[in-house]
Amino acid sequence: MTQINSVELHNITKHFPGVRANDRVSFDVRAGEIHALLGENGAGKSTLMKILYGLYQADAGEIRVNDQPIKIKSPTDAMRLGIGMVHQHFELVPVFTVAENIALGLRSSREPMTDLDVVGKRLVALGEQYGLRVDPNAIVWQLAVGQQQRVEILKALYRDAALVILDEPTAVLTPQEVDDLFVTLRKLTDTGHALIFISHKLHEVMKISDRVTVLRDGRVVGTVATKDTTQKDLARMMVGRDVVTAWDKPECQSENAVLRVEKLSALSDKGLPAVRNLSLQVCANEILGIAGVSGNGQRELAETIAGLRRAESGSVVVNGRDLTNRTPAEIIASEVAFIPEERMTMGVIRDFTVQENAILETHANAPLSRHTLFDFRAVQTHTRQLVREYDVKTPTLDTPVKALSGGNIQKLILARELARQPKLLIAAQPTRGVDIGATEYIHKRLIEQRAQGTAILLISEDLDEVLALADRIAVMYEGEIVGIVPPNTPIDDLGLMMAGAKRGAS
Repeated sequence: MTQINSVELHNITKHFPGVRANDRVSFDVRAGEIHALLGENGAGKSTLMKILYGLYQADAGEIRVNDQPIKIKSPTDAMRLGIGMVHQHFELVPVFTVAENIALGLRSSREPMTDLDVVGKRLVALGEQYGLRVDPNAIVWQLAVGQQQRVEILKALYRDAALVILDEPTAVLTPQEVDDLFVTLRKLTDTGHALIFISHKLHEVMKISDRVTVLRDGRVVGTVATKDTTQKDLARMMVGRDVVTAWDKPECQSENAVLRVEKLSALSDKGLPAVRNLSLQVCANEILGIAGVSGNGQRELAETIAGLRRAESGSVVVNGRDLTNRTPAEIIASEVAFIPEERMTMGVIRDFTVQENAILETHANAPLSRHTLFDFRAVQTHTRQLVREYDVKTPTLDTPVKALSGGNIQKLILARELARQPKLLIAAQPTRGVDIGATEYIHKRLIEQRAQGTAILLISEDLDEVLALADRIAVMYEGEIVGIVPPNTPIDDLGLMMAGAKRGAS
């Protein structure tokens, strides 16, 4: 392993057209420590790390490794210096084996022949050393998400990375997998590795990091020792004010089931069973949270209820009306709203303006339309009211929605869906990829909507979000509900259910 005692970034500045992403940012990490990097979306975290990894070049400033100024012009330069990066979205070839993925881009020890047996032996040794055991001959797509992440970390270690950048490494892991990962990270620091840990989850930052640096608007707000701070202090540093993370909700008293799903089955895009004989119900004034690791049928469930995926069997009933395999238009007309998982492909039309996206589902209704013609004054008034009420930050109503930040796009979708006063709201990953301030706002709106009598099906891979908002939690594993439990259920029990190792009460 290349020995790195310290990496320092001094006064890093980076401009993009109209934006100063990093403004004289200084940051350092030392061997044997985990330094967490926090900040809202757009704060400059990703830009800073891409500069360190050679994907971007700084406009000004200096990088020093072991007190020596260096230039990093590409990821190849970074890896040569001993800097590796584990991306949030795994960069693996699904149909290749673990060993083949590790060997990609590396010279074979016996060219022109491959040396996958040599690669495999070293992978086994690294896995034993750091608690990252994985079969070198396993095909990546057949591995669980936590195992795929191990492969990403092994890929960096195989290339002798002494500094590893971890971008949202716990986003798709169960609580038990997170605990296992943290054990591995401590083993890495014990052997002299330096780690940069990027996360939105403040309790994880408090648990695993030694120091924390917070960015806001491209500048460093401060660097603190983790033992000398609190989650509340870090949240305040990130957004400049106190942030609400726990919500008081009156108990759900209604027995009126707005949504009834009975023995529902649906297929994935690959034609394989994704939802299997699933039943649940959601009452008015209730948030039912669906917890589970990504890829266990949550997306297919949401799309089947919303009319975007065909049910193979079973039924979906809303307010007593059977909506099984009805068209999205019929389901929208039945007072059902849908916040989709993929906002840019299913929630908005990228090249349409804010105004056009705000009326996608209601454009044919009065007062927005009269006798098949738009009333543009009414459209503008309606959109302006939504933008103001939901605090959507946009230069103009005619700005293409693709120019907005992720948080503001999500607020626009939320505004459009809730403006219809739905009886049922399906919220799939409503805060994925948005910062802590936008997350707080979206949570507040969901709680308000619940109080107004809406039944909410909340589907989220963020267990903290489900625990904070849900009245009941249904855990999905391999397309089935393995238990419906109260939100005060111990985290370890939820984690075992999410991993399929335990069933709960239904």
